[in-house]
Amino acid sequence: MTNVGSDLEARGREAHARGDYAAAVDGYQEAYSAYREAGDLAGAARAARTVGWFRGWVFGDWAVYRGWSARARTLFEQAGDDTGRGWLTLDDARNGDDLDVQRGLYNEAIAVGARSGDHDLECEATTGLGMMLIFSGLVDEGMRYLDAALAAICSGDVVQLPVVEGCLCGLFAACERTGDVGRADEWLRSAEPVLRRGNHVAVAGYCRAHYAGLLVAAGRFADAEDELVTAIDLMPDGLGARAAACCRLAELRVRQGRFEEADQLLVGLDHHEDAVRPLAALHLARGEGLLAVELLDRVVEGGPYEDHVLAPLLSLLVEARVDSGDIDGARKAAATLTGVVDNQASPYLGALGAAARARVCVASGQGDARACWHEAMSMFASAGMPAEVATVRLESARVAAADRPTVAVAEATAALRVFDELGDRRRADEATALLRTLGAAGPPGPKRRTELTRREDEVLDLLGHGLTNAEIGDRLFISPKTVEHHVGRILSKLGLRSRAEAAAYLARTRTKPGPL
Repeated sequence: MTNVGSDLEARGREAHARGDYAAAVDGYQEAYSAYREAGDLAGAARAARTVGWFRGWVFGDWAVYRGWSARARTLFEQAGDDTGRGWLTLDDARNGDDLDVQRGLYNEAIAVGARSGDHDLECEATTGLGMMLIFSGLVDEGMRYLDAALAAICSGDVVQLPVVEGCLCGLFAACERTGDVGRADEWLRSAEPVLRRGNHVAVAGYCRAHYAGLLVAAGRFADAEDELVTAIDLMPDGLGARAAACCRLAELRVRQGRFEEADQLLVGLDHHEDAVRPLAALHLARGEGLLAVELLDRVVEGGPYEDHVLAPLLSLLVEARVDSGDIDGARKAAATLTGVVDNQASPYLGALGAAARARVCVASGQGDARACWHEAMSMFASAGMPAEVATVRLESARVAAADRPTVAVAEATAALRVFDELGDRRRADEATALLRTLGAAGPPGPKRRTELTRREDEVLDLLGHGLTNAEIGDRLFISPKTVEHHVGRILSKLGLRSRAEAAAYLARTRTKPGPL
Protein backbone atom coordinates (compact mmCIF):
# COMPACT_ATOMS: atom_id res chain seq x y z
CA MET A 1 0.00 0.00 0.00
CA THR A 2 2.96 2.32 0.55
CA ASN A 3 3.59 2.16 -3.19
CA VAL A 4 0.00 3.26 -3.76
CA GLY A 5 0.66 6.35 -1.67
CA SER A 6 3.85 7.10 -3.59
CA ASP A 7 2.07 6.67 -6.91
CA LEU A 8 -0.75 9.00 -5.86
CA GLU A 9 1.75 11.56 -4.57
CA ALA A 10 3.59 11.41 -7.90
CA ARG A 11 0.27 11.94 -9.69
CA GLY A 12 -0.37 15.04 -7.59
CA ARG A 13 3.11 16.33 -8.33
CA GLU A 14 2.61 15.86 -12.09
CA ALA A 15 -0.73 17.70 -11.98
CA HIS A 16 0.92 20.55 -10.10
CA ALA A 17 3.71 20.76 -12.67
CA ARG A 18 1.21 21.25 -15.49
CA GLY A 19 -0.79 23.82 -13.52
CA ASP A 20 -3.84 21.67 -12.72
CA TYR A 21 -4.21 22.64 -9.08
CA ALA A 22 -7.56 20.90 -8.50
CA ALA A 23 -6.16 17.56 -9.69
CA ALA A 24 -2.98 18.16 -7.66
CA VAL A 25 -4.92 18.62 -4.43
CA ASP A 26 -6.99 15.51 -5.17
CA GLY A 27 -3.82 13.50 -5.78
CA TYR A 28 -2.18 14.58 -2.53
CA GLN A 29 -5.37 14.02 -0.50
CA GLU A 30 -5.67 10.51 -1.90
CA ALA A 31 -1.98 9.94 -1.15
CA TYR A 32 -2.59 11.07 2.43
CA SER A 33 -5.38 8.49 2.84
CA ALA A 34 -3.28 5.73 1.27
CA TYR A 35 -0.29 6.50 3.50
CA ARG A 36 -2.52 6.51 6.59
CA GLU A 37 -4.02 3.14 5.67
CA ALA A 38 -0.54 1.69 5.16
CA GLY A 39 0.65 3.07 8.51
CA ASP A 40 3.25 5.33 6.85
CA LEU A 41 2.94 8.30 9.21
CA ALA A 42 5.82 10.27 7.69
CA GLY A 43 4.34 9.95 4.19
CA ALA A 44 0.90 10.93 5.43
CA ALA A 45 2.37 13.96 7.22
CA ARG A 46 4.19 15.05 4.08
CA ALA A 47 1.03 14.72 1.98
CA ALA A 48 -1.03 16.58 4.58
CA ARG A 49 1.50 19.41 4.69
CA THR A 50 1.33 19.70 0.89
CA VAL A 51 -2.48 19.74 0.83
CA GLY A 52 -2.37 22.54 3.40
CA TRP A 53 0.10 24.48 1.27
CA PHE A 54 -2.23 24.32 -1.74
CA ARG A 55 -5.27 25.32 0.28
CA GLY A 56 -3.58 28.36 1.75
CA TRP A 57 -1.04 29.69 -0.72
CA VAL A 58 -2.89 28.77 -3.90
CA PHE A 59 -6.60 28.87 -3.06
CA GLY A 60 -6.47 31.31 -0.14
CA ASP A 61 -8.45 29.00 2.19
CA TRP A 62 -6.41 29.77 5.29
CA ALA A 63 -8.69 28.03 7.80
CA VAL A 64 -8.36 24.85 5.74
CA TYR A 65 -4.60 25.43 5.54
CA ARG A 66 -4.37 25.62 9.32
CA GLY A 67 -6.39 22.43 9.70
CA TRP A 68 -4.16 20.41 7.38
CA SER A 69 -1.03 21.91 8.93
CA ALA A 70 -2.22 20.83 12.37
CA ARG A 71 -2.90 17.33 11.00
CA ALA A 72 0.62 17.19 9.53
CA ARG A 73 2.12 18.33 12.83
CA THR A 74 0.31 15.60 14.77
CA LEU A 75 1.50 12.94 12.32
CA PHE A 76 5.11 14.16 12.45
CA GLU A 77 4.94 13.98 16.26
CA GLN A 78 3.59 10.44 16.08
CA ALA A 79 6.24 9.39 13.55
CA GLY A 80 8.97 10.49 15.96
CA ASP A 81 11.85 10.22 13.47
CA ASP A 82 14.63 12.76 12.94
CA THR A 83 13.15 14.19 9.75
CA GLY A 84 9.74 14.59 11.37
CA ARG A 85 11.33 16.48 14.26
CA GLY A 86 13.03 18.72 11.71
CA TRP A 87 9.69 19.66 10.11
CA LEU A 88 8.22 20.32 13.57
CA THR A 89 11.16 22.57 14.37
CA LEU A 90 10.57 24.46 11.11
CA ASP A 91 6.91 24.86 12.06
CA ASP A 92 7.92 26.27 15.45
CA ALA A 93 10.32 28.71 13.77
CA ARG A 94 7.58 30.05 11.50
CA ASN A 95 5.16 30.56 14.36
CA GLY A 96 7.61 32.29 16.70
CA ASP A 97 7.83 35.98 17.50
CA ASP A 98 11.41 36.36 18.77
CA LEU A 99 14.05 36.93 16.09
CA ASP A 100 16.92 35.25 17.94
CA VAL A 101 14.83 32.24 18.98
CA GLN A 102 13.45 31.84 15.47
CA ARG A 103 16.91 32.10 13.96
CA GLY A 104 18.07 29.25 16.19
CA LEU A 105 15.09 27.08 15.27
CA TYR A 106 15.54 27.69 11.56
CA ASN A 107 19.22 26.78 11.80
CA GLU A 108 18.33 23.63 13.74
CA ALA A 109 15.85 22.61 11.00
CA ILE A 110 18.47 23.29 8.33
CA ALA A 111 20.94 21.08 10.21
CA VAL A 112 18.40 18.25 10.52
CA GLY A 113 17.66 18.44 6.79
CA ALA A 114 21.36 18.31 5.92
CA ARG A 115 22.06 15.46 8.37
CA SER A 116 19.10 13.33 7.25
CA GLY A 117 19.45 14.03 3.54
CA ASP A 118 16.01 15.71 3.40
CA HIS A 119 16.96 18.45 0.96
CA ASP A 120 13.36 19.69 0.80
CA LEU A 121 13.43 20.43 4.52
CA GLU A 122 16.87 22.01 4.26
CA CYS A 123 15.81 24.24 1.36
CA GLU A 124 12.47 25.28 2.87
CA ALA A 125 14.07 26.11 6.23
CA THR A 126 16.82 28.10 4.48
CA THR A 127 14.19 30.04 2.53
CA GLY A 128 12.16 30.67 5.67
CA LEU A 129 15.17 32.01 7.53
CA GLY A 130 16.07 34.28 4.64
CA MET A 131 12.54 35.69 4.37
CA MET A 132 12.32 36.27 8.13
CA LEU A 133 15.61 38.20 8.14
CA ILE A 134 14.60 40.30 5.13
CA PHE A 135 11.24 41.22 6.63
CA SER A 136 13.02 42.06 9.89
CA GLY A 137 15.20 44.59 8.06
CA LEU A 138 18.32 42.42 7.73
CA VAL A 139 18.10 42.43 3.95
CA ASP A 140 21.68 41.60 2.96
CA GLU A 141 21.92 38.66 5.37
CA GLY A 142 18.49 37.37 4.38
CA MET A 143 19.28 37.52 0.68
CA ARG A 144 22.34 35.34 1.22
CA TYR A 145 20.12 32.58 2.60
CA LEU A 146 17.73 32.90 -0.35
CA ASP A 147 20.70 32.67 -2.72
CA ALA A 148 21.73 29.43 -0.99
CA ALA A 149 18.21 27.99 -1.31
CA LEU A 150 18.08 28.85 -5.03
CA ALA A 151 21.45 27.18 -5.55
CA ALA A 152 20.01 23.97 -4.05
CA ILE A 153 17.07 24.13 -6.45
CA CYS A 154 19.26 24.75 -9.49
CA SER A 155 21.46 21.79 -8.49
CA GLY A 156 18.41 19.50 -8.70
CA ASP A 157 18.52 18.48 -5.02
CA VAL A 158 14.99 19.65 -4.20
CA VAL A 159 12.18 17.26 -5.14
CA GLN A 160 8.90 18.68 -3.81
CA LEU A 161 7.46 21.23 -6.23
CA PRO A 162 5.73 23.31 -3.52
CA VAL A 163 9.17 23.80 -1.96
CA VAL A 164 10.61 24.87 -5.32
CA GLU A 165 7.72 27.21 -5.98
CA GLY A 166 7.75 28.63 -2.47
CA CYS A 167 11.48 29.39 -2.67
CA LEU A 168 11.22 31.06 -6.07
CA CYS A 169 8.24 33.11 -5.00
CA GLY A 170 10.00 34.07 -1.80
CA LEU A 171 13.01 35.32 -3.73
CA PHE A 172 10.95 37.28 -6.24
CA ALA A 173 8.70 38.73 -3.54
CA ALA A 174 11.74 39.84 -1.56
CA CYS A 175 13.40 41.32 -4.65
CA GLU A 176 10.20 43.11 -5.66
CA ARG A 177 9.86 44.70 -2.23
CA THR A 178 13.50 45.75 -2.08
CA GLY A 179 13.81 46.75 -5.74
CA ASP A 180 16.58 44.22 -6.39
CA VAL A 181 15.94 43.64 -10.09
CA GLY A 182 19.38 42.27 -10.89
CA ARG A 183 19.31 39.42 -8.37
CA ALA A 184 15.86 38.24 -9.51
CA ASP A 185 16.92 38.36 -13.16
CA GLU A 186 20.06 36.31 -12.52
CA TRP A 187 18.24 33.59 -10.60
CA LEU A 188 15.35 33.40 -13.05
CA ARG A 189 17.83 32.70 -15.86
CA SER A 190 19.59 30.11 -13.72
CA ALA A 191 16.39 28.35 -12.65
CA GLU A 192 14.77 28.34 -16.10
CA PRO A 193 16.47 25.09 -17.26
CA VAL A 194 15.31 23.33 -14.08
CA LEU A 195 11.73 24.46 -14.65
CA ARG A 196 11.79 23.43 -18.29
CA ARG A 197 13.21 19.98 -17.49
CA GLY A 198 10.37 19.34 -15.08
CA ASN A 199 7.76 21.00 -17.31
CA HIS A 200 6.86 23.16 -14.32
CA VAL A 201 4.30 25.41 -15.99
CA ALA A 202 2.74 26.17 -12.64
CA VAL A 203 5.92 27.58 -11.16
CA ALA A 204 6.41 29.91 -14.10
CA GLY A 205 2.86 31.22 -13.81
CA TYR A 206 2.66 31.47 -10.02
CA CYS A 207 6.00 33.16 -9.35
CA ARG A 208 6.28 35.49 -12.30
CA ALA A 209 3.68 37.88 -10.94
CA HIS A 210 6.32 39.02 -8.45
CA TYR A 211 8.97 39.06 -11.16
CA ALA A 212 6.70 41.15 -13.41
CA GLY A 213 6.33 43.65 -10.58
CA LEU A 214 10.10 43.99 -10.67
CA LEU A 215 10.05 44.50 -14.43
CA VAL A 216 7.50 47.29 -14.07
CA ALA A 217 9.72 48.98 -11.49
CA ALA A 218 12.70 48.56 -13.84
CA GLY A 219 10.83 50.18 -16.72
CA ARG A 220 10.69 46.99 -18.80
CA PHE A 221 6.99 47.41 -19.49
CA ALA A 222 6.71 45.15 -22.54
CA ASP A 223 8.46 42.26 -20.74
CA ALA A 224 6.30 42.81 -17.67
CA GLU A 225 3.13 42.74 -19.74
CA ASP A 226 4.15 39.45 -21.36
CA GLU A 227 4.87 37.90 -17.95
CA LEU A 228 1.60 39.10 -16.43
CA VAL A 229 -0.61 38.08 -19.33
CA THR A 230 1.01 34.62 -19.27
CA ALA A 231 0.54 34.34 -15.51
CA ILE A 232 -3.13 35.36 -15.72
CA ASP A 233 -3.73 32.88 -18.55
CA LEU A 234 -2.23 30.07 -16.45
CA MET A 235 -4.28 30.82 -13.34
CA PRO A 236 -8.01 30.03 -13.08
CA ASP A 237 -10.34 32.61 -11.54
CA GLY A 238 -10.36 32.74 -7.76
CA LEU A 239 -6.69 31.92 -7.14
CA GLY A 240 -4.66 34.30 -5.02
CA ALA A 241 -1.79 34.17 -7.51
CA ARG A 242 -4.10 35.30 -10.32
CA ALA A 243 -5.32 38.22 -8.22
CA ALA A 244 -1.72 39.26 -7.53
CA ALA A 245 -0.98 39.24 -11.28
CA CYS A 246 -4.14 41.25 -12.02
CA CYS A 247 -3.10 43.89 -9.47
CA ARG A 248 0.31 44.27 -11.05
CA LEU A 249 -1.10 44.44 -14.56
CA ALA A 250 -3.54 47.10 -13.34
CA GLU A 251 -0.60 49.16 -12.03
CA LEU A 252 1.05 48.85 -15.43
CA ARG A 253 -2.19 49.85 -17.19
CA VAL A 254 -2.33 53.02 -15.08
CA ARG A 255 1.16 53.93 -16.26
CA GLN A 256 0.08 53.24 -19.84
CA GLY A 257 -2.92 55.57 -19.40
CA ARG A 258 -5.36 52.70 -19.92
CA PHE A 259 -7.51 53.49 -16.90
CA GLU A 260 -10.64 51.61 -17.92
CA GLU A 261 -8.67 48.38 -18.28
CA ALA A 262 -7.08 48.97 -14.86
CA ASP A 263 -10.57 49.38 -13.42
CA GLN A 264 -11.69 46.07 -14.90
CA LEU A 265 -8.63 44.22 -13.61
CA LEU A 266 -9.30 45.46 -10.07
CA VAL A 267 -12.98 44.54 -9.95
CA GLY A 268 -13.60 42.51 -6.80
CA LEU A 269 -10.06 43.07 -5.49
CA ASP A 270 -10.69 46.17 -3.39
CA HIS A 271 -9.50 44.46 -0.20
CA HIS A 272 -6.57 42.57 -1.71
CA GLU A 273 -3.29 43.82 -0.22
CA ASP A 274 -1.65 44.10 -3.64
CA ALA A 275 -4.52 46.26 -4.95
CA VAL A 276 -3.71 49.25 -2.73
CA ARG A 277 -0.95 50.72 -4.88
CA PRO A 278 -2.70 50.43 -8.27
CA LEU A 279 -5.98 51.73 -6.78
CA ALA A 280 -4.22 54.73 -5.22
CA ALA A 281 -2.26 55.37 -8.44
CA LEU A 282 -5.51 55.20 -10.42
CA HIS A 283 -7.16 57.77 -8.12
CA LEU A 284 -4.15 60.08 -8.46
CA ALA A 285 -4.07 59.74 -12.24
CA ARG A 286 -7.73 60.78 -12.36
CA GLY A 287 -7.20 63.75 -10.05
CA GLU A 288 -9.01 62.06 -7.15
CA GLY A 289 -6.49 62.94 -4.46
CA LEU A 290 -8.98 62.77 -1.58
CA LEU A 291 -10.02 59.24 -2.52
CA ALA A 292 -6.36 58.20 -2.64
CA VAL A 293 -5.78 59.76 0.80
CA GLU A 294 -8.78 57.93 2.27
CA LEU A 295 -7.57 54.60 0.90
CA LEU A 296 -3.94 55.03 1.92
CA ASP A 297 -4.74 56.41 5.40
CA ARG A 298 -6.92 53.40 6.12
CA VAL A 299 -4.25 50.95 4.98
CA VAL A 300 -1.25 52.65 6.60
CA GLU A 301 -3.04 53.11 9.92
CA GLY A 302 -4.13 49.47 9.83
CA GLY A 303 -0.48 48.25 9.82
CA PRO A 304 2.07 47.46 11.05
CA TYR A 305 4.03 46.77 7.87
CA GLU A 306 7.69 46.05 7.33
CA ASP A 307 9.67 48.95 5.91
CA HIS A 308 9.78 47.87 2.27
CA VAL A 309 5.98 47.56 2.14
CA LEU A 310 5.23 50.72 4.11
CA ALA A 311 7.63 53.05 2.26
CA PRO A 312 5.92 52.97 -1.19
CA LEU A 313 2.52 53.47 0.47
CA LEU A 314 3.80 56.50 2.38
CA SER A 315 5.33 57.85 -0.84
CA LEU A 316 1.93 57.66 -2.53
CA LEU A 317 0.29 59.21 0.53
CA VAL A 318 2.61 62.23 0.32
CA GLU A 319 1.68 62.66 -3.34
CA ALA A 320 -2.03 62.26 -2.56
CA ARG A 321 -1.98 64.77 0.29
CA VAL A 322 -0.17 67.31 -1.89
CA ASP A 323 -2.71 66.68 -4.65
CA SER A 324 -5.58 67.31 -2.22
CA GLY A 325 -3.97 70.48 -0.79
CA ASP A 326 -3.10 69.07 2.64
CA ILE A 327 0.47 70.34 2.96
CA ASP A 328 0.78 69.68 6.70
CA GLY A 329 -0.44 66.12 6.21
CA ALA A 330 2.04 65.66 3.37
CA ARG A 331 4.85 66.95 5.56
CA LYS A 332 3.96 64.50 8.36
CA ALA A 333 3.78 61.57 5.94
CA ALA A 334 7.15 62.57 4.45
CA ALA A 335 8.69 62.73 7.94
CA THR A 336 7.35 59.26 8.71
CA LEU A 337 8.76 57.99 5.43
CA THR A 338 12.16 59.51 6.22
CA GLY A 339 12.18 57.62 9.52
CA VAL A 340 11.43 54.38 7.69
CA VAL A 341 14.11 55.03 5.08
CA ASP A 342 16.73 55.72 7.75
CA ASN A 343 16.37 52.09 8.88
CA GLN A 344 17.40 50.71 5.50
CA ALA A 345 20.40 51.01 3.19
CA SER A 346 18.29 50.71 0.05
CA PRO A 347 18.78 53.16 -2.86
CA TYR A 348 15.14 52.58 -3.84
CA LEU A 349 13.77 53.52 -0.42
CA GLY A 350 16.21 56.42 -0.18
CA ALA A 351 14.92 57.72 -3.50
CA LEU A 352 11.32 57.50 -2.28
CA GLY A 353 12.23 59.54 0.79
CA ALA A 354 14.06 62.21 -1.20
CA ALA A 355 11.20 62.49 -3.71
CA ALA A 356 8.67 62.86 -0.88
CA ARG A 357 10.69 65.69 0.66
CA ALA A 358 10.93 67.36 -2.74
CA ARG A 359 7.15 67.24 -3.21
CA VAL A 360 6.65 68.91 0.16
CA CYS A 361 9.22 71.59 -0.70
CA VAL A 362 7.45 72.38 -3.97
CA ALA A 363 3.98 72.42 -2.41
CA SER A 364 4.99 74.55 0.58
CA GLY A 365 7.42 76.83 -1.22
CA GLN A 366 10.00 76.09 1.48
CA GLY A 367 13.26 74.17 1.35
CA ASP A 368 15.50 73.18 -1.56
CA ALA A 369 13.26 71.14 -3.87
CA ARG A 370 15.91 71.09 -6.57
CA ALA A 371 18.49 69.41 -4.30
CA CYS A 372 15.93 66.84 -3.15
CA TRP A 373 14.95 65.99 -6.73
CA HIS A 374 18.61 65.59 -7.67
CA GLU A 375 19.15 63.25 -4.71
CA ALA A 376 16.12 61.20 -5.71
CA MET A 377 17.28 61.03 -9.34
CA SER A 378 20.71 59.75 -8.33
CA MET A 379 19.24 57.05 -6.07
CA PHE A 380 16.64 55.87 -8.57
CA ALA A 381 19.41 55.60 -11.17
CA SER A 382 21.47 53.55 -8.72
CA ALA A 383 18.47 51.24 -8.19
CA GLY A 384 18.12 50.73 -11.96
CA MET A 385 14.68 52.34 -12.33
CA PRO A 386 14.64 54.44 -15.52
CA ALA A 387 10.92 55.22 -15.38
CA GLU A 388 11.34 56.75 -11.93
CA VAL A 389 14.44 58.68 -13.04
CA ALA A 390 12.39 60.14 -15.89
CA THR A 391 9.58 61.06 -13.47
CA VAL A 392 12.05 62.94 -11.29
CA ARG A 393 13.44 64.75 -14.35
CA LEU A 394 9.91 65.85 -15.20
CA GLU A 395 9.38 67.15 -11.66
CA SER A 396 12.74 68.95 -11.83
CA ALA A 397 11.58 70.54 -15.07
CA ARG A 398 8.49 71.87 -13.30
CA VAL A 399 10.69 73.46 -10.64
CA ALA A 400 12.97 75.02 -13.29
CA ALA A 401 10.12 76.28 -15.50
CA ALA A 402 9.68 79.62 -13.71
CA ASP A 403 13.25 80.94 -13.86
CA ARG A 404 15.24 78.51 -16.01
CA PRO A 405 13.00 77.64 -18.97
CA THR A 406 15.83 76.34 -21.14
CA VAL A 407 16.78 73.83 -18.45
CA ALA A 408 13.12 72.94 -18.00
CA VAL A 409 12.70 72.19 -21.71
CA ALA A 410 15.82 70.01 -21.75
CA GLU A 411 14.72 68.03 -18.67
CA ALA A 412 11.13 67.59 -19.85
CA THR A 413 12.26 66.53 -23.33
CA ALA A 414 14.64 63.94 -21.88
CA ALA A 415 11.89 62.63 -19.61
CA LEU A 416 9.41 62.47 -22.49
CA ARG A 417 11.84 60.45 -24.58
CA VAL A 418 12.02 57.79 -21.83
CA PHE A 419 8.26 57.77 -21.20
CA ASP A 420 7.64 57.40 -24.92
CA GLU A 421 10.12 54.54 -25.18
CA LEU A 422 8.65 52.69 -22.19
CA GLY A 423 5.00 53.28 -23.04
CA ASP A 424 4.29 55.30 -19.88
CA ARG A 425 1.48 57.30 -21.47
CA ARG A 426 0.32 58.99 -18.28
CA ARG A 427 3.67 60.65 -17.62
CA ALA A 428 4.26 61.25 -21.33
CA ASP A 429 1.08 63.33 -21.46
CA GLU A 430 2.24 65.34 -18.45
CA ALA A 431 5.64 66.00 -20.05
CA THR A 432 3.97 67.02 -23.33
CA ALA A 433 1.67 69.46 -21.53
CA LEU A 434 4.62 71.06 -19.72
CA LEU A 435 6.60 71.43 -22.93
CA ARG A 436 3.67 73.17 -24.57
CA THR A 437 3.40 75.69 -21.73
CA LEU A 438 7.11 76.38 -22.27
CA GLY A 439 6.55 76.99 -25.99
CA ALA A 440 8.41 73.84 -27.05
CA ALA A 441 7.27 71.73 -29.96
CA GLY A 442 4.99 68.84 -29.06
CA PRO A 443 5.95 65.27 -29.86
CA PRO A 444 4.96 63.58 -33.11
CA GLY A 445 1.79 61.51 -33.20
CA PRO A 446 1.73 57.84 -32.24
CA LYS A 447 4.01 55.71 -34.33
CA ARG A 448 4.90 52.06 -34.43
CA ARG A 449 7.85 51.22 -32.26
CA THR A 450 7.59 47.46 -32.39
CA GLU A 451 6.38 45.54 -35.41
CA LEU A 452 3.02 43.89 -35.00
CA THR A 453 2.82 40.15 -35.44
CA ARG A 454 0.73 38.70 -38.25
CA ARG A 455 -2.07 37.88 -35.81
CA GLU A 456 -1.96 41.38 -34.32
CA ASP A 457 -2.24 42.84 -37.84
CA GLU A 458 -5.34 40.71 -38.40
CA VAL A 459 -6.88 41.85 -35.13
CA LEU A 460 -6.08 45.50 -35.91
CA ASP A 461 -7.78 45.22 -39.30
CA LEU A 462 -10.93 43.88 -37.67
CA LEU A 463 -10.78 46.58 -35.01
CA GLY A 464 -10.82 49.07 -37.87
CA HIS A 465 -14.18 47.65 -38.92
CA GLY A 466 -15.56 48.15 -35.41
CA LEU A 467 -15.89 44.48 -34.49
CA THR A 468 -16.19 43.44 -30.85
CA ASN A 469 -13.80 40.99 -29.19
CA ALA A 470 -16.35 38.20 -29.53
CA GLU A 471 -16.85 38.95 -33.23
CA ILE A 472 -13.09 39.10 -33.84
CA GLY A 473 -12.70 35.80 -32.01
CA ASP A 474 -15.34 34.19 -34.25
CA ARG A 475 -13.56 35.41 -37.39
CA LEU A 476 -10.11 34.25 -36.27
CA PHE A 477 -11.20 31.12 -34.36
CA ILE A 478 -9.72 32.31 -31.07
CA SER A 479 -11.32 33.09 -27.70
CA PRO A 480 -12.51 36.63 -26.79
CA LYS A 481 -10.01 36.54 -23.91
CA THR A 482 -7.17 35.93 -26.36
CA VAL A 483 -8.47 38.76 -28.53
CA GLU A 484 -8.42 41.03 -25.49
CA HIS A 485 -4.73 40.25 -24.92
CA HIS A 486 -3.95 40.92 -28.60
CA VAL A 487 -5.76 44.27 -28.42
CA GLY A 488 -3.78 45.21 -25.33
CA ARG A 489 -0.51 44.35 -27.06
CA ILE A 490 -1.50 46.37 -30.14
CA LEU A 491 -2.31 49.44 -28.03
CA SER A 492 0.95 49.09 -26.12
CA LYS A 493 3.10 48.67 -29.24
CA LEU A 494 1.49 51.60 -31.06
CA GLY A 495 1.40 53.92 -28.04
CA LEU A 496 -2.40 54.14 -28.16
CA ARG A 497 -4.97 54.13 -25.36
CA SER A 498 -8.27 52.96 -26.80
CA ARG A 499 -9.88 50.93 -29.57
CA ALA A 500 -11.07 54.20 -31.12
CA GLU A 501 -7.50 55.48 -31.31
CA ALA A 502 -6.47 52.18 -32.89
CA ALA A 503 -9.16 52.56 -35.55
CA ALA A 504 -8.07 56.15 -36.20
CA TYR A 505 -4.43 55.04 -36.44
CA LEU A 506 -5.40 52.39 -38.96
CA ALA A 507 -7.29 54.95 -41.04
CA ARG A 508 -4.28 57.31 -41.05
CA THR A 509 -1.59 54.76 -41.85
CA ARG A 510 -3.25 52.36 -44.27
CA THR A 511 -5.17 52.95 -47.45
CA LYS A 512 -8.07 50.88 -46.14
CA PRO A 513 -8.62 48.10 -43.65
CA GLY A 514 -8.18 44.55 -44.86
CA PRO A 515 -11.13 42.69 -46.34
CA LEU A 516 -13.82 41.21 -44.17
